[in-house]
Amino acid sequence: MDTITDTTMPTPAESRVNVVTEQLTAAGRAIEHDSFAVIDREVSSHAYTADQWPVVRRMIHANADFDFNGLTDFHPGAVDAAIAAIRSRASRVVADVEMICVGLSAPRLGHFGMGTRQFISDEDVIAQAKAEGTTRAVQAMRKAHRLGLVDGAIVGIGNAPTALIEIVRLIHEEGARPALVVGMPVGFVSAAESKDLVALEREVPWIVIRGRKGGSTLVVAAIHALLGLAEARELA
Repeated sequence: MDTITDTTMPTPAESRVNVVTEQLTAAGRAIEHDSFAVIDREVSSHAYTADQWPVVRRMIHANADFDFNGLTDFHPGAVDAAIAAIRSRASRVVADVEMICVGLSAPRLGHFGMGTRQFISDEDVIAQAKAEGTTRAVQAMRKAHRLGLVDGAIVGIGNAPTALIEIVRLIHEEGARPALVVGMPVGFVSAAESKDLVALEREVPWIVIRGRKGGSTLVVAAIHALLGLAEARELA
């Protein structure tokens, strides 16, 4: 990714006009905005578009890890696809683990008529994983697809590389069409490879963190940033 120097870094639209996707108190908003300003100063340059940078910056804010400036990669249509899905009032978040569902703001999702679904601990998912010698994450993605929940959804994967690999299989073999895949599983076995695999997709938009880094916290941060961008575009 080529570096574009930008020492001004204007405040993104969602920081100026948003209500629903902002912190609820003036003190909370001030702390968050000051944190974003610190990140802008310390980064000073990046290669992301005006809509991509708020996603990366919120991920840096979530983990205080500036490596995400560079490790985060976007399908060219990822942000627009996410905003369209969010604003449709017909989308949802399908997650690999409950942590993502718990971490996402219910009021922010509710503003857009969105909810969350995950199946990792369902008894039938566990039983099928044991019977087929697969992981619960694989079976959870298959269940979501069987229930018709994957198409049009934002699929957030922060824990299980096998879930991300299964989503790619569902796209190619069963015609699944999520609105966006946020692929950020963390780990040492197949984590980097699973993200490289989804990043080959051209028909289904994606956001990934290259390499081993990732986690549910980063998925939550990315989706919150996308919700903020959606609200800003709604109010523009």
